[in-house]
Amino acid sequence: MKLFLKGERCYTPSCAFDRRQYAPGQHGQSRAKYSAYGEQLREKQKVKRIYGILERQFRNYFHKASQRRGITGENLIMMLESRLDNMVYRMGFASSRTEARQLVRHGHFLVNGKKVDIPSYLLRPGDVVRLRDKSREIAKIKESVATAQQRGIPRWVELDAANFEGKVIALPRREEITMPIREQLIVELYSK
Repeated sequence: MKLFLKGERCYTPSCAFDRRQYAPGQHGQSRAKYSAYGEQLREKQKVKRIYGILERQFRNYFHKASQRRGITGENLIMMLESRLDNMVYRMGFASSRTEARQLVRHGHFLVNGKKVDIPSYLLRPGDVVRLRDKSREIAKIKESVATAQQRGIPRWVELDAANFEGKVIALPRREEITMPIREQLIVELYSK
């Protein structure tokens, strides 16, 4: 499945997944049959790779999501979407989540006027994410902001590209997230 891990390259014909849709190696073209557990595990691994999270942190997110009211799978996806590095990507300041994570780690962003360099910082509705004044001259960020409209800005985020500023309007609902994630399989896996 195409996970868009390589940024802008995934939107062009040179994407590796478009050129070869099977696993590498001699036996890559043979069809693998997965058990129910295998499907659940692959879904969890896919979500971990999409958001760039390690196992322990992912398990902690799942535990927090199960403690909240509502549907556990939807809570999990909402928490992952409200991470600072993901919001920087969604606002269009970076071309991939990995790039967004690095920009946050290097201290290029302010949240509500305060410097935040923790990629896993959870944003709430009403939070304002702004690029620092010193960082506005970085060519890669300018390029990403220019192509952000082409990639699409979600409805739960408001972007002011002229001021390099974005605002979280609301937490995303499950039907607004277009990623091909079957969160029910992840809940089943952790419920064993």
